[in-house]
Amino acid sequence: MLTRELLSQTLPYLRLHDKVYQALQLMNDNQVNHLPIAEGDKYMGIISEDDLLQAENDHTELKDLQQSFSNTSVKENEHFLKAVQISAENGLSVVPVVNDDNDLSGTVAYNDLLKYASEFMSLNEPGGLIVIEMESNQYSFNEISKLVETNDAQITQLNTSNDAETGMMQVTIRINKPEVSDIVATFQRYEYNVKYFFGEELFANELKTNYDNLMNYLKI
Repeated sequence: MLTRELLSQTLPYLRLHDKVYQALQLMNDNQVNHLPIAEGDKYMGIISEDDLLQAENDHTELKDLQQSFSNTSVKENEHFLKAVQISAENGLSVVPVVNDDNDLSGTVAYNDLLKYASEFMSLNEPGGLIVIEMESNQYSFNEISKLVETNDAQITQLNTSNDAETGMMQVTIRINKPEVSDIVATFQRYEYNVKYFFGEELFANELKTNYDNLMNYLKI
């Protein structure tokens, strides 16, 4: 899914002649902390609520605050996950979307990006999650997939990342079945380091522990 397919139809733009108090009111009305600025069709940058609050006069025009503008944006033909990355790295509540001529095509709200990311990763579908850690040169998708499939399950999503401090690779695996204890046991049997796992069994065990604790408390 490309960013141009997710453009908000309700979020406004700011103009260089807008005043600080007007920009703050628009942010408050739309429950965001950032808004893009355009002059004509051209994207001029994005400004934050914090930068606006630091202005000496709330009647100051935005053109006088251009040193506070950030030129952060994504192209309209980029995958929407690029917008998720840009938003997370820069702490943006709104991501400006531009075309190849740097014209402002629109914006995407961070909350909407999270919703699309959840749907993209099938997080609303039943299933379990397993995170394993290994040396990057030991990673083999074929072997990991084979171990999952031996337990009558399939991988629906797999992501890898590297820990900057340890240099170890973390592999996050989404499984199409909620019961993951047998898969975890298989990984451990093959000497994989399972860091975390989340499935129905874990949830059920937590409920039972909480229930037992409550019963013990009530007996006191």
